[in-house]
Amino acid sequence: MKAPRVTLDQWRTLQAVVDHGGFAQAAEALHRSQSSVSYTVGRMQEQLGVPLLRIDGRKAVLTEAGDVLLRRSRHLVKQASQLEDLAHHMEQGWEAEVRLVVDAAYPNARLVRALSAFMPQSRGCRVRLREEVLSGVEEVLLEGVADLAISSYSIGGYLGSELSAVEFVAVAHPEHSLHRSGRQLTFQDLESQLQVVIRDSGRAQPRDVGWLGAEQRWTVGSLGTAATFVSSGLGFAWLPRHLIERELREGVLKPLPLEQGGRRHPLFYLYASKEKTLGPATQILIDLLRNFDTAPLDVPFAAPAQA
Repeated sequence: MKAPRVTLDQWRTLQAVVDHGGFAQAAEALHRSQSSVSYTVGRMQEQLGVPLLRIDGRKAVLTEAGDVLLRRSRHLVKQASQLEDLAHHMEQGWEAEVRLVVDAAYPNARLVRALSAFMPQSRGCRVRLREEVLSGVEEVLLEGVADLAISSYSIGGYLGSELSAVEFVAVAHPEHSLHRSGRQLTFQDLESQLQVVIRDSGRAQPRDVGWLGAEQRWTVGSLGTAATFVSSGLGFAWLPRHLIERELREGVLKPLPLEQGGRRHPLFYLYASKEKTLGPATQILIDLLRNFDTAPLDVPFAAPAQA
């Protein structure tokens, strides 16, 4: 890659000339001599090979090429400033990245709100979000490749902060044979039916969750796929209510009238890695995840304006 001939200081100088209305005003704003500013811009035009400014009376005005290049340079200078700020924050212990692994059953709406609130406070810290199913969350945390984890399991050796529960509902298509009985159902009624279950993404000790007494079982890779299958009339499943609200409203899914076990409410927990000390960005994200975990999902939410 060829090294750039024009420096960031030269772009900043050009911006000052345009923003302050001339060479003299730019020199005053930059605390430099007018001759230094004029030389910097003149040398810049030589290096680029295109005129950037023309003199109109006593005022320096951008040429067409100068206007295009100046707009692009503002983004370049802003990125360079952000990079320098990030380096400064990292020197003070601020993280460059927070790695968050979340069980796929946890409501995305809560994550969106917490991460939206985190952005204006992040100081350039990135978030790497990873979704896993069941024991997959635990494995990622134990492998040391996550800083924070949200799981419905109690993870041995870790003290998790309790979050809210997520409601799982046993559902099937309204035309499914289970809904035609006209009575409350027992687990015996389910035994001859097809149950759709979600594959545990963990490799070491994958787990099955929910009633699994059906003679037929189809295993799929995601909650969304399970919802699609069951909405199409293929079997029944326990699915998170927040994920199937639209299907329930539209009548393509209907809760099964089970005598017991038709609804489950597993608690979720927030865990932090023990492999390293929590930095300030991670702590801010923890606080936001806790705060937005209890916020009602049906209340309108507007992401905060970015700085």
